[in-house]
Amino acid sequence: MIYRKYKNQAVQNQTRRLKRLDFSRFSVNIMNMIRYTLKFSLCLFALAIFSGAQGRENPAGSITWRQCLNQRPEFYATDQAIRIADNLLLYQRDSGGWQKNIDMASVLGEQDKAELRKAKSKNDSTLDNGATRRQMRYLAMVYQATGIERFEDAFLKGLDYVLEARYDNGGWPQRYPNPSGYSKHITFNDGTMIGVLDLLGDIAGKKPPYAFVDEDRRRKAEAAVPRGIECILKCQIVANGRKTAWCAQHDEKTFVPRKARSYELASISGAESVGIVRFLMSIDRPGPEIIEAVQAAVAWFDQAGLKGIRQVRKQDKSQSRGWDKVIVEDASAPPIWARFYNIETNKPIFCSRDGIPKATLAEISYERRTGYSWLGYYATDLLTEDYPAWQKKWAPAKNVLGR
Repeated sequence: MIYRKYKNQAVQNQTRRLKRLDFSRFSVNIMNMIRYTLKFSLCLFALAIFSGAQGRENPAGSITWRQCLNQRPEFYATDQAIRIADNLLLYQRDSGGWQKNIDMASVLGEQDKAELRKAKSKNDSTLDNGATRRQMRYLAMVYQATGIERFEDAFLKGLDYVLEARYDNGGWPQRYPNPSGYSKHITFNDGTMIGVLDLLGDIAGKKPPYAFVDEDRRRKAEAAVPRGIECILKCQIVANGRKTAWCAQHDEKTFVPRKARSYELASISGAESVGIVRFLMSIDRPGPEIIEAVQAAVAWFDQAGLKGIRQVRKQDKSQSRGWDKVIVEDASAPPIWARFYNIETNKPIFCSRDGIPKATLAEISYERRTGYSWLGYYATDLLTEDYPAWQKKWAPAKNVLGR
């Protein structure tokens, strides 16, 4: 009886243990299922965010917007090229222009596309930083490779925008339509107006890939180029009775130099003027006014070069970025040019966001000193390579460099 009693208890205990074990295993299985379900849901959620996020990293093998104009000819007929061109159609505003500083080659999700369609009427089209003209060049290349008409239509809409944005005096503002503040000035900054004239010159000359442009628009582009050249010549700064170079932006009515941002004062630009001179040098059979403008600007560059100094990046752990920009003396250093020069004194000027000009880089704020291009070898190739070749061809009787 005692044995049977203990045996029954043992069986009951074993049964309870098995039940607890089964429940424990069941609980573990349930927890694992919940855990895996949560992980799967999070993955789906992340994928949804990724597919709908604008400007995220592109798939392997894809290119960025900066690379789009530098591909082999066969690229522009590929699916990837067409996808990017379709992106440009979504980014294009109703005005015909585009925004700046956006990687328009990024893969767009459906949410991005919907938002871009809603933003079509925004007034943020610009010619600054290569915007609009780069999109137009890309669309022309894809249209030439594919013959897809929607890309032709978008290009022509962009061309109409560029032609409409031009002032009657031949210059272009930075932004259009309804420019305000410094964006309404004739803009040479970052190659804006010169880039537009280069594009229109290619269209006027029926250069590939622009042969498809209709004759009416081609003639308008052709007429805009000489007007632009006239505007450039009127903007050339005369200081102390001598022609020099150009400001980064000029008044749209009087052509006088104008400031832009608080630290970009009205001045002679040692950077933007290089592109202007190169454009004037590219003109075939230049007239006396163009030759005079080039000669005067080259002479100014030769005089304005800063000798015996070098700009270096110096490690400095006391600064927020761990480094600083400093100027050191170096008798062997090649000439370097300042971004901005005082119009009257022809001395370099540097500036913080307070708008107060300083004579040296060390005098301005650390934030502006390290966050902007104040000095560079902007005119080195212009003086050593471009001008000598141009001068021999178009002005053999006068070498302003005397070399």
